[in-house]
Amino acid sequence: MTKINVSPAFVQLMRDKHLDQKTLLLIADDGGGRYSLQCGACTIGSNFTLIELDAPDPDYDVVLENDAGLHLYSSEYDMYFLEDGLTIDYRDYQIRLKDNAHWFDDGVRIAKGTDVLEAFKKGIMIAGATC
Repeated sequence: MTKINVSPAFVQLMRDKHLDQKTLLLIADDGGGRYSLQCGACTIGSNFTLIELDAPDPDYDVVLENDAGLHLYSSEYDMYFLEDGLTIDYRDYQIRLKDNAHWFDDGVRIAKGTDVLEAFKKGIMIAGATC
């Protein structure tokens, strides 16, 4: 298991959005996975999204252990971009992600997995564009 530090503010946000009992996937949003909202090398390893699911996805089997008891997962592919000291916080109305080597993203999105998959069936991507 990989450890992720979750701030009290992030935990409260998850509770407020009724996501604290959902399965959440932390993905590198670069076109490399089933739920990636963006596509292309221009975002590889720099943009991240939390995907809300009703049940675990077997392709995302890396447990992100946390003291808050949130059901957080990722994949081996997505973990390639992350290092020790992984921390997720909520501050100034933004979800922020960092580790000991990087300050990744001050705009981690939350998306519902079923909505993402439906959009892909229609050929829709975020902002309607790729790199």
